[in-house]
Amino acid sequence: MAISTRRIQANGFDFAVDEAGEGDRLALCLHGFPESRFSWRFQLPLLAQMGYRAWAPDLRGYGETEPKPRDVASYRVERLMQDVAALIDASGAREVTLIGHDWGAGLAWTFAANRIRPLERLVIMNVPHPAVFAEHLRRSPRQMLRSWYMAFFQVPGLPERAMTANGARAIRRAFLGMAVDKSNFTRDVLDRYAADARRPGAMTGMVNWYRAAAQSPGKLAGPWPTIETPALVIWGEADAALGAELLDGTEAHVRDLTVKRLPKVSHWVQQEAPEAVNAILREWLKAER
Repeated sequence: MAISTRRIQANGFDFAVDEAGEGDRLALCLHGFPESRFSWRFQLPLLAQMGYRAWAPDLRGYGETEPKPRDVASYRVERLMQDVAALIDASGAREVTLIGHDWGAGLAWTFAANRIRPLERLVIMNVPHPAVFAEHLRRSPRQMLRSWYMAFFQVPGLPERAMTANGARAIRRAFLGMAVDKSNFTRDVLDRYAADARRPGAMTGMVNWYRAAAQSPGKLAGPWPTIETPALVIWGEADAALGAELLDGTEAHVRDLTVKRLPKVSHWVQQEAPEAVNAILREWLKAER
């Protein structure tokens, strides 16, 4: 199934959206850091084959979506949730499945918990529920050390320079250094992510997601209503940044939870192990709940 790119006007932004399939069942895929809509290239055709209109937008601050606000406040989770709601509204879909990885998954958790729009299904990849993550950070020095980069990203200007220096070498290393199976992270793939990060204003926008979360957590601080939407968590167990123990306690926040673990797969789960991830998606999305 072919992937095309279109522009969607929503919430005052011109979103670049990769699309596959058609119809009024939307699968909206939210990428993480330092990725882009390109990270869902293996999943969009599958979702289209399953009868979804699959969308993967460059989120606020990323890739080809414009404008890219420079102020930190523009990246508060409340505003990011407005983007997701506006994209759903623009689709005109009658059913929505929300799929997220990394920061996109954190946004998806928050969107579902706050019931901003009705969701049919929720799929999360390699990010814990925010309440569970906060608890683990409070009592786990090991996880705090793993999350050192969150503190680094609070420094004004320095992360942008460090991440984009030498042809965005740090962006390339983020993928190659963490991936267990590096075969899907070819030079062309790394060039794509490096080019996206070097677009004017992009690196500041990307890092501002972290700054806003730390400076003005808002809805990320809770309270956390139980998520009634059936939820699937897919977790690559070889994640160097987020330990699998961060799954512990998730069931307290989700009424209908399915967890699928993939051993020897890194944080970049849907890109590194697309066959395994797609098989899980195919089985779970087809099941009656």
